[in-house]
Amino acid sequence: MLKDKKSRQNELLKIISSNPMITDNELATSLNVSVSTIRLDRALMGVPELRERIKTMAETAASKLQSLNPSEVIGELLELEPDKWALSVLRTAKDMAFRFTDIVSDNYIYAQAGSIAVAAINAAKVIIDSMRGEYKGHARVGDILIARAKVGVNHEGKKIVSVRTRVGDKEIFVGRFIIEILD
Repeated sequence: MLKDKKSRQNELLKIISSNPMITDNELATSLNVSVSTIRLDRALMGVPELRERIKTMAETAASKLQSLNPSEVIGELLELEPDKWALSVLRTAKDMAFRFTDIVSDNYIYAQAGSIAVAAINAAKVIIDSMRGEYKGHARVGDILIARAKVGVNHEGKKIVSVRTRVGDKEIFVGRFIIEILD
């Protein structure tokens, strides 16, 4: 437990910078204080609420996007450093599930991974040349899928992009995309 207000606020900033998608409830639990204390601290420090943080991140990322239109990204593009890495979030819903289950169809998991792999490339015209992937778990309706893409080596006009998708702390998909840059 943190002893004083200044220490708590510094820790709050540190936690939010490492995980901008953390909720006030999760912050309160992590810092062992009430949710109202978290909200007051955020207000005093000028740290926006979760929705505003995500909106700002999405606007910043979309402004750097070259290979897709923002509407073509499956999920919400939150961070983008072209030719280096990207981060997207997909909130799952009932219409994404297989019939009679609450398990999200693999099509959505792949679509999010593929779109973020393309989004991470800093070129106007790109396509997925090939992909090798593995599903390591399942997502359920209501889960939030977090996909992180990392751009690797460039070889003969193609770039290798690794994508890892997780739900909470559990990794559910790992893919290696070869992205071709078109003239």
